[in-house]
Amino acid sequence: MTKSLDFYFDFISPYSYLAFKKLESLNSNKKINVNYKPMLLGGLHKLGGIIAPAFNERKLKNMKNDCELIAIKNNIDFEWNKKFPIDSLHLMRGYLVISDDLKKKFFEICFEAYWKDNKDISSEKNIENILDLIGVNKKEFLKDIKNNIIKEMLKKMTNEAFENDIFGAPTFVVNNKIFWGQDRLEYAIEELNNN
Repeated sequence: MTKSLDFYFDFISPYSYLAFKKLESLNSNKKINVNYKPMLLGGLHKLGGIIAPAFNERKLKNMKNDCELIAIKNNIDFEWNKKFPIDSLHLMRGYLVISDDLKKKFFEICFEAYWKDNKDISSEKNIENILDLIGVNKKEFLKDIKNNIIKEMLKKMTNEAFENDIFGAPTFVVNNKIFWGQDRLEYAIEELNNN
């Protein structure tokens, strides 16, 4: 039987990328069904009155070093993005407009472009390159991400995450239990396997 794990993410989060790569390795047999839950991390922080590490010089320096250590320890291709932080709004909305059969590919390409290939995924040119790789109509995509229904959907998903006590990314939820941070992925999988 396939078991389910909710994975709350934002492309801007390096720890979400590292968790995604670890999960890919741990779930090579595809026994875990991953429900990807997009949310706007900046919006979530605002709701919770949280100042992100990106805006604290000491925390940012530690975060960069920490991510590099995690990547080395787990053999993950990773490069700290020179454009961090960016506005991930368009791509987070984009995840909602991409058809279900292309969502996983979109997810992977966006994360790898930003956290492996050091690309500015907020630039329209790079967004268009991502869409070309996936085979998505650029004109439709750029129109759809401005649709009020999509705007409200991402806002609603971010608000729901906040209401469910989610405060950062990545967060995993299994059996209504919250596991925050890439270093809690194994704990979330343990919870899955114990039920």
